[in-house]
Amino acid sequence: MYSLSTLLVIILFALKIHSVQPGKCPKFCICDNIQLTVACVNKNLTEVPPTIDEITVKLDLRGNDMQELPTGAFTHTPYLTHLTLQNSNIRRVREGAFRRLGRLVLLNLANNKIEILYQESFDGLSSLKQLIIDRNRVEEIQPGAFSQLGLLNLLSLTHNQLVYLPNMAFQGLQNIKWLRLSHNSLNYLATEAFAGLFTLTRLSLDNNELQFFPTETMTRLPEVIRLELSHNPMTYLGEESVSMPKLTHLFLDHNSLQDFSNAAILLSPHLAHLDLSHNQLRVLQPMAPGSPKLTRLNLAGNPIYCSCYMRPLREWAIRERVRLGGTCGGPAHLSDENLEAVQPIDLRCQSQEAMLKAELEEQRRLPTLPTTPPPDKVKCPANCECEAENHHSSCENKGHTKIPRGFSPDTRLLDLRGNHFHYIPANSFPGVAKVVSLHLQRCKIHEVEDGAFNGMKSLVYLYLSENDLSSLSPEAFKGLPHLTYLHLEKNRFTQFPKGAFKLLPGLLALHMEDNDITKLEAGLLTGAEKLRGLYLTSNAITAVAPRAFVPAPDLDTLHLGSNKLKEVPSEAFSKASSLAEINLSRNPIRWIGAGGFQSIAATLKHLYLNHMGLEKVSKDSLAGLGSGLRSLFLEGNQLEELPDLSPLTGLEVINLAENPLLCDCPLLPLRKWIEQVNLKVRATCGHPPELRGQRVKDVHVFKSCPGEKPPSTQHPKPTKATKTESALISPPKVIKIVKAKGKPRKIAQPKTVQKRTTKKRKSV
Repeated sequence: MYSLSTLLVIILFALKIHSVQPGKCPKFCICDNIQLTVACVNKNLTEVPPTIDEITVKLDLRGNDMQELPTGAFTHTPYLTHLTLQNSNIRRVREGAFRRLGRLVLLNLANNKIEILYQESFDGLSSLKQLIIDRNRVEEIQPGAFSQLGLLNLLSLTHNQLVYLPNMAFQGLQNIKWLRLSHNSLNYLATEAFAGLFTLTRLSLDNNELQFFPTETMTRLPEVIRLELSHNPMTYLGEESVSMPKLTHLFLDHNSLQDFSNAAILLSPHLAHLDLSHNQLRVLQPMAPGSPKLTRLNLAGNPIYCSCYMRPLREWAIRERVRLGGTCGGPAHLSDENLEAVQPIDLRCQSQEAMLKAELEEQRRLPTLPTTPPPDKVKCPANCECEAENHHSSCENKGHTKIPRGFSPDTRLLDLRGNHFHYIPANSFPGVAKVVSLHLQRCKIHEVEDGAFNGMKSLVYLYLSENDLSSLSPEAFKGLPHLTYLHLEKNRFTQFPKGAFKLLPGLLALHMEDNDITKLEAGLLTGAEKLRGLYLTSNAITAVAPRAFVPAPDLDTLHLGSNKLKEVPSEAFSKASSLAEINLSRNPIRWIGAGGFQSIAATLKHLYLNHMGLEKVSKDSLAGLGSGLRSLFLEGNQLEELPDLSPLTGLEVINLAENPLLCDCPLLPLRKWIEQVNLKVRATCGHPPELRGQRVKDVHVFKSCPGEKPPSTQHPKPTKATKTESALISPPKVIKIVKAKGKPRKIAQPKTVQKRTTKKRKSV
């Protein structure tokens, strides 16, 4: 028995051992060792204080002067759940800056000066639920920037400088609910920009510069119920523009809509609330038969002319019990009358003479405006339309044969598509140095003279698609230091315009789809050293030189689909050490040898090998690929066997559909792999005939294979096997299918006995 004094000493000693020894509170910070929080606000800190207690849960570093977050900036605080870094003058977030923060659920980076979101900037944030990057200067999202944020619910990128969203920009966000992209300068969304966001329910794209509804892009969002597109310069919505199966709320207010097709929402069956307020609509037809059952249609702020042309809409609204918001803008006797209060019988049409007289009276009723032009009147060439508020100028489809001149020097978006220029002479765009996006699609252009774009020092996007270009001079793009995205698809190129990009140091994405290029020669990207995306789908490429991509060390996206390649250009890939996405689909490649992608295994994340007629793949064709590969597409081929997929532990998407897989014992490892992974694997049997069309995971033929527990009613309990016997009957690591006179064998031969069975196979 211990004495009382001894017990007291033991208790005090135990308390000393088990009490958390608080770390030193950094100078100028406030630390709460009970709540485990540290706040270092407005202290002009230039780095994360290294003496923050390891057990800190919430860290507030607002109002400092960090400039840059280096790799591993928070390795000494692994238990953080909340991290706020607003107003800290952060310009760059290095790859791996947040590694070891696996418990973080909220990260706030608002009000900083971040320009680029790099590929691995947010690695390690496996538990993050909310990421806020509002009011920065983000103008580029690198592919894979969010690939590690599988639990993220909210991503907010409002008030940035995004003008374009590339394909797969948000890949990896498997649980995203709300994506906020408001108050940017977005004018173009790639078709697959939102691909993979299968859980997204709300998308905010208001206050951008979208000129048309991005129909194809939005069809990739099957779960979105609320879409906000307010404050965009859209002028028209055509038939079946909105095709979103679960959409219930659509906001198109404060656009420039002058026409809205009554079949625009035909393919959105659940739409209930449609906001078209504050547009330029004078008349609207009732929604087409088969359209969704709207409950509210807001037309407030439109110059609705309540004549007989509005009667069908009013009758439809009464019949379908749709609440109409808004008032009549005319004629005079109905002006300012609520649409809900106007009865169909009141919506009458007068004779043309009476209508003209009524309009004149209405104009006289309006307050007299000064005769001098308004102060915001913008310069605009004849036969064009220019908007001062949005800095947009458009001469689309106006039949111009020469580039119009006389645009406002503040113009940011210049749309000249659909004219007949034929060629672009030197110095064609004087006085528009602030233009960011220039559209010259469908202008029958066959030549661009040297220095055609001189002076356009702010140009980021140049669209020369759907023209008749077959060559480009090395001086054609002189004077475009900031050109980032160049579109040359659907022209007449038979050769890659080698050397044409030497004056484009900032080029990141080059689109040359749908041309007739036959081969890719060495050094074709000279001058485009920073290129990250090269898109060459639907050409006639038969060969790729080993050094074709050498001058572009940062190339990470390469699309070569729908060409005429007969083999994987592995040697060319080996010289492009940053490749993360390769698309080889729809090439006549019948066989892939060993190590076809091994040289880029460390960086490759997305591999498209679908619809190629692929008949065989080497057991080592995917050698080197491991946890880094995120998606693998092999559907639509002629594969009966597959290599071992077990090393691909990081897969998020895999498609093996439309392959005639031979469902027999050699396929057992695939069957086991399918059961083990948490993925939807589309794989069906093609052979034998009695199993054709059945899912691999559902067939029972594998129960009798060596390595599977046999049914007790059909087979006696096996005796204990020797080591040699165990080696012979264990399932092989590689799925290898052996045929004998067209009939598949049911015993998979392991590597140890393959040599001994070779002669037998030949003699069968």
